Order: sequence, then structure tokens, then C-alpha cells
Amino acid sequence: MKRNPAVAGTFYEADPEALKKRIEWCFHHEIGPGKIPRIGDKRELKAVIAPHAGYIYSGPVAAHTYHEVAADGFPETFILLCPNHTGIGSGVSMMTKGEWVTPIGSVKIDEDLAEELLEVSEIIDIDESAHLGEHSCEVHIPFLQYFSQDFKIVPVCMWMQDLDTAKEIGNSIADASQGKDILIIASTDFTHYEPADVAYKNDQKVLEAIVSLDENRMYERIYQFNVSMCGYGPVAASIVAARKKGASKGKLLKYATSGDITGDYSSVVGYASAIFK
Repeated sequence: MKRNPAVAGTFYEADPEALKKRIEWCFHHEIGPGKIPRIGDKRELKAVIAPHAGYIYSGPVAAHTYHEVAADGFPETFILLCPNHTGIGSGVSMMTKGEWVTPIGSVKIDEDLAEELLEVSEIIDIDESAHLGEHSCEVHIPFLQYFSQDFKIVPVCMWMQDLDTAKEIGNSIADASQGKDILIIASTDFTHYEPADVAYKNDQKVLEAIVSLDENRMYERIYQFNVSMCGYGPVAASIVAARKKGASKGKLLKYATSGDITGDYSSVVGYASAIFK
């Protein structure tokens, strides 16, 4: 099966060369990391967090994550954990076969790892429908393809994002990927449509728990401060898996809001990039 792009031409450019130039714009933007890295070979990262809005809004923040991913060295497979914005599909939906197409090229699903993850998890279902119109996994792939075509993916879309579900998925990923070369990408934006000062204050409280690798405190603060973070389940699952795979620390790379791009700080969306190793 070929999963064709759902948001090419809206969230990012549909023309391959224009898309590559947009990605370079993200890296060189004043909010971005300022440079495009070379691919390294350290392989210290266990998981990362990146935003999933349109590239003109969140791309410079996402570029901080992908700067570290590239400099750390590409794994064989990226496990993409994303929230379900459409409401289509089962509670936790995974594609196990086929390839995903973007304007830059196609990426195959790691069918062996997907099947192993399906075997160890009691909650993940095979469900292609959840992925067909969902943008929050898709937007990460062109950033990866800019640096390499030599990788696979396992896409997992979470409509159920309660803490127990997230922990089950995180533990299942860690168990299924033992001895395998993988990196987890958790896809999320943070506060939605609040004044910039409110977004910053509340998001920092949640981010403090995240970089402390404390998924329980993250949920407590989301509820306490009513933070409209859309991918809290993927982030919690990535924390659980990263910790089980040996991560001992997290690091916030960059936080900014849509207001830093548009100049309108009255109602913003918060974006953050972070890594676990």
C-alpha cells in the first residue's frame, strides 16, 4: 500500500525543490538552529519531540530537533508517535505494511518491527484509516528525507492518550525494539490559542516535567494548568520507552510560539523541540 501525502501543498510545499528550500529556510531562520548539520554517527538519542504545524509556523522549532537527529546519526528505523486529530480509526492505530510517499520520495514501513510491536502490545491495532488524512506523522518525514533516503518508519497514531495507554505503548516499543537500531519521534504541539504569556508560563511547567523524564508529573501539570497539548500521549510513551532503553536525561532545545512568526501574540500555539538520551 502507498500512503500518499495528505498535506503537501498546505502544511509544506508540494514541489520537491521548493520543499527542500523551505526545510533549509527552517534551519536558517532566526528561531531555527542557524545551520544545517552533517550526519554523524554517535547514536546516543533514544527519543525526540518535535512539533507538527505548518512549516512556516513550527518548522524552525522542529529544525532544532532534526539538527540533533542528523548530528547524532540516522537509525535504521524511526518510530513515529502522533496524536489523532481526525477521530478516524481505532484507539491506537498502526500501519504495518507499505510505504509513505512525500514530494521528496517514498519511505518503507519496517514491517518486521511493526509486526513485533503488534505482537507484544495488547492495545495497538492495524488500522490504515487513521493515518490517511492525519498530518502529525506525515510532516516529520520530509525533514528526515532531506538528509537521507536510507531509513524506515513505523507510524503509530494515538486517539487514546490516557496515561495507562501511553505507558503500555512505551513499554511495548522498548520490548519490541530490543537489539534494534531505532529512534522514537513524539509529535506534539503545546498550548493552543491562548495569549503568548499564558502559553509560555503553562508550557514551561509541562516541559519541566518532560525533560525530567517524569510522565506522571507531566499529566498532573497538564490537568492542573489546563494545557491544551495535543500529543501528550505520544510524549508520555516516548518518555517511558526512552527511559527503559537507558535514557537518563532530557533537554529542551527550543520553545517558541506561532506569535514569534506572525507577530500576533494575542492567540498563539506553542511549539517545542526536545531530546532524550
